[in-house]
Amino acid sequence: MPLDALCLHAVVEELRPRIVGTRIDKVQQPARDQVILLLRKDRLLLNAGANSPRIHLTAQLRDNPAQPPMFCMLLRKHLTGGKLIALDQPGLERVVELTFEVTTELGEPGVRKLVLEAMGRRSNLILLDGEGRIVDCMRRVDAEMSPLRQVLPGLYYRLPPAPEGKESLIEATEESFREAFGRANPEKTVDGWLLERFFGLSPLTAREISCRCGAERLFELGGDGAGRLWNEIVQLQDTIRENHFTPTAIKRDGKFVDFSYREILQYGADVEQAVYGSFSELMDDFYEERERQDRVRQRGQDIIRTVTTARDRVARKIALQEKDYAATKDRDQLRICGDLITANLYRMEKGMPSFTTENFYDEACGPITIPLDPLLTPQQNAAKFYKRYNKTKTAERYLAEQLTKGRGELSYLESVLEEIGRAESEQDFMEIRSELRQAGYLRRQSGERKEMKRPASRPREFRSSAGMRILVGRNNRQNDALTTKEADRRDLWFHTQKIHGSHVILCTQGREPDRQSMMEAAMLAAWFSQASGGQNVPVDYTPVKFVKKPAGAQPGMVVYETYQTVYVTPEETLAKKLEVRR
Repeated sequence: MPLDALCLHAVVEELRPRIVGTRIDKVQQPARDQVILLLRKDRLLLNAGANSPRIHLTAQLRDNPAQPPMFCMLLRKHLTGGKLIALDQPGLERVVELTFEVTTELGEPGVRKLVLEAMGRRSNLILLDGEGRIVDCMRRVDAEMSPLRQVLPGLYYRLPPAPEGKESLIEATEESFREAFGRANPEKTVDGWLLERFFGLSPLTAREISCRCGAERLFELGGDGAGRLWNEIVQLQDTIRENHFTPTAIKRDGKFVDFSYREILQYGADVEQAVYGSFSELMDDFYEERERQDRVRQRGQDIIRTVTTARDRVARKIALQEKDYAATKDRDQLRICGDLITANLYRMEKGMPSFTTENFYDEACGPITIPLDPLLTPQQNAAKFYKRYNKTKTAERYLAEQLTKGRGELSYLESVLEEIGRAESEQDFMEIRSELRQAGYLRRQSGERKEMKRPASRPREFRSSAGMRILVGRNNRQNDALTTKEADRRDLWFHTQKIHGSHVILCTQGREPDRQSMMEAAMLAAWFSQASGGQNVPVDYTPVKFVKKPAGAQPGMVVYETYQTVYVTPEETLAKKLEVRR
């Protein structure tokens, strides 16, 4: 769900005692819509993205671009070393104000404000000076974009206008509530009317109130419907005033569906609910997968399009070649036609469109009609059939080679799409682009700057329950290096059976690995593969010395004959538990 005003209030109340009074050590902007303030040991994330605007502490480490964006440089200039002295939410708006004591360029004490407007597609992050003027913002809004409210450097900052005709949930009184209820259309749904009447509510909360009242439409509430509905509003007001919030994740089949500040009854037994220790932990987990998908969509859009186009082209080519290859299997019929014409030359003459004779290659010697070219002599027609036969025999060998090559290329391109889906950092995408350029699928655009040479990224690292080191390749070139160069020949190599995925190395240091470590390595191989959402996934494992890379094979492609197979069910929680955080 989008972060509604109630959850935002809960987050602000949770953060205030922990971060107010701390100083900003660093400012980072890992993504276009994200800013991270490093406060002592805490990392405060402010996200102004349209799909996931929010504020919370984060434990996730995000890679930063080589060149910081201009807005990040501006925040560093004004806020680095500043002390956070206030954290506020005006009214019940989806707005958070962070106030800092800073030292200005002239060495004098000053004040700066950083305002997060967590309002869906209109979300923004705005820096204000001590007088309330806008220094700059993440998204500038001019008069053409919004005639009612501009957000531009130099203008005084104004809060977003409150929705017309709506009342603040926390300021509502029973008198105003009953008056509005009396004027309402009884056919309206309860949650729809609540959303029209109050600002600060999310659709989830409005549906929950409707569920707890036991009515879908207003007329179904019965005689004292207004009273029952008002009691639910009073409970919400008490929750806000007393700061009595419970971070609750709503999951279905182990995957996040929603989150709230209290137990949700509307879904019944269809979902599981998990209580977190803090909203920051909850939101870090909730948005992790969505954030990763957004990164892939934004950073990898061009290479996804390139690889998908190449994959589809190869797949079409393979389909045509398979059709042609199947046709070569009937080539003996061409030779038979040539033999029958040769055996019956004395019965034939030029100009015949076809010729019917007994097929002595058939046990029953049944009749066969052979189509002829009337412009050719019988001898020339026979030669034509023999020529087609020999050509088809050559084509079979050629098509077999091309099909093997094409299927290998298709498998490689599908593995690249898989690694793009698993990419996390800018370095990952750079390495994939470099791999595709080397393979000839990407060209450097004219005028494009040459990429800065960076150290190669390291494989993902995990520790088994017994403390054994487990390495997981991030992309095909890293899989190559990990398996063929870095791993000891006595280490164990894991890979999903006939399924695209990462190479996984269980580092044994020459010792016999325990069964639990082997199963955990196998589960990691299943998790970092196309079968991450499956069950009983087959994973092959063998000592590294038995894994070979064929000459001329694409990156990441290996062969092995000696192996054993285990069946495991991948678990995200296990991967997170075993991961070594750098």
